[in-house]
Amino acid sequence: MELFFLGTGAGIPAKLRNVTSIALLMYEERNAIWLFDCGEGTQHQILKTKIKPGKIEKIFITHMHGDHIFGLPGLLSSRSFQGGTSPVDIYGPPGIKNFIETCLVTSSSHLRYDIHIHEIASGQVFEDSQFTVESHLLQHGIDSYGYRIVQKEQPGRLDVERLKSMGIPSGPIYQQIKMGEVVTLPDGTVIDGKEYTLEPKIGKIIAIAGDTKHCENSILLAQDANILVHEATFQQGQEDLAQSFFHSTNFETATIAKRAGVKQLIMTHISSRFSEADMAAFVEEARSIFPNTEVASDFSSYIIE
Repeated sequence: MELFFLGTGAGIPAKLRNVTSIALLMYEERNAIWLFDCGEGTQHQILKTKIKPGKIEKIFITHMHGDHIFGLPGLLSSRSFQGGTSPVDIYGPPGIKNFIETCLVTSSSHLRYDIHIHEIASGQVFEDSQFTVESHLLQHGIDSYGYRIVQKEQPGRLDVERLKSMGIPSGPIYQQIKMGEVVTLPDGTVIDGKEYTLEPKIGKIIAIAGDTKHCENSILLAQDANILVHEATFQQGQEDLAQSFFHSTNFETATIAKRAGVKQLIMTHISSRFSEADMAAFVEEARSIFPNTEVASDFSSYIIE
């Protein structure tokens, strides 16, 4: 899995940072892309990448502010024009259904695929055999959610070398053994599949916060995550400003990462008042609290180890 940042700015588009959108690339896991927020210009950002809108399977919206949703109607329409036919599930706070349907109807946009809109509250919003997704209500001027994506434990890899050393040729029988079945070989030998698979792989945890000021729910959202993506609109010394606009500073974000026990922190949603020349000091302030911290820029990507 890989996180790809399509927009990392706060509030309005800027020369160096477009407004928020993050793609979770899951090609190996499910040959699909999940999108988190879709600010204005997201589809233009996608044009500069290898991302194919037809691969977008789910879109998660953190809250209803324009810098997180204004790109959604255009992206949905363009996906249809570009030949996308697979359904898309969209998750977001109350109001997301009315926003999407109104935009599509009033613009006479006709999609060639189905969309399923889920208006969420705190709790589990999705589960299948591979993943669960939970939403956590954070603290912003309006309802704003973070999403916790948990990959389920993956079956252990088959110990092929051991089977070959026993003279068992590859074939359908390997699949039976991998499934943990008890298999009787032609010579009467009984193989218990559970003894021929390696340890299961623990799934990864990704936490993506919406806009929020420092709050305890951010820590619950991020607990023990492999990677936390969290806004850092302001910097240390601007706590009063952050509080008044319901945002976080880099220092507060790093404190959340430390308290939650995450492995890596990626800061995003950076105010346009900061230039690229400011970023070295900006990230070092956060690293004084949580060393494994990065600040995202548009088109940066991070493999989730």
